[in-house]
This record gives sequence, C-alpha cells and structure tokens, in this order.
Amino acid sequence: MTIVSNTSPISNLARVGQLNLLQQLYGTVLIPMAVHQELLDHRAGKAVITAVQLATWITVKSVQNQAVVSELRNRLNVGEAEAIALAMEIKATHLLIDERLGRQAATDLGLRIIGVLGILLTAKRQGMVPAIKPIMDDLINQAGFRVSSKLYSEVLKTAHE
Repeated sequence: MTIVSNTSPISNLARVGQLNLLQQLYGTVLIPMAVHQELLDHRAGKAVITAVQLATWITVKSVQNQAVVSELRNRLNVGEAEAIALAMEIKATHLLIDERLGRQAATDLGLRIIGVLGILLTAKRQGMVPAIKPIMDDLINQAGFRVSSKLYSEVLKTAHE
C-alpha cells in the first residue's frame, strides 16, 4: 500500500495526539517537499512540528512532474498541488486529503482519497481506537477541524456511536 498525504491530515491528527494512527494503518506515509515545509513551518505549532520530526515513518519525496503542479496551482495551494502530483506519479493507493477543492481535483484525476474522518472510521473498524467521537470532538475543539453537523452525525452513525 502506497500512501501520500497532504498537510492537513497529518497536522490535525498530530494536534490531537493521534498521528500514530497513520503509521498503524499504513506503515510509511509519503509527503512532497511542500507539505514537509508546511508541517515544519512555525505556524503549524510546536505539537505538529515535534510530532513530524519524530515520525521517522513519514518520508519526503520530490515531485518530478512540475507541469502538473503548475496546472493544479491555478486552483490549489502548493502543498495540495504537490501531494496530488506525487500521488499520480507513484500511483499511490490513496491520497490523504481533507480540503474540498483538493479532494475534488484529486477525484477528477482518478485518485482514491481518504480524509481524517475516513481514517478514524478505518481505525475504529480495525480496533485501533475504541470510539471516534472523542477524537472528532478534539479535532473540532483543539485543531479547528471543520465538519458540518450532518457529516458529524453520519460519521457517528457509521461508527455505531
């Protein structure tokens, strides 16, 4: 399984102390250089920077096809553009991404995507977490993660919580 991640799934999970779920689920996670830079930027916060520096299972890989990145930059930020381009280049199994425009662009390009809520559902199904409601609440309250009340309810229903 080859997984590429954008910034937000890593930063949000790190902010709530759940970054280890990515390693447990996927082993190695690849990120492009732009995502690495965003994760280590002072604006990411100390918790994110420290977690990423300690996560030896996160591997930085350069994007080769800069033409794809340039095209995607017309509507996405550089981290999203590079994550999508890298996922295409290496034929990733999944791209971890939460932002609506990035998810749409990735889907339009034939990539399989999963976001933080999907990661939590998978982790619960595999017995890695007993409940996802407390983690979702932490994501909302501590990480500023935005989720509609409808989606929040749907995720809890899917998780049988």
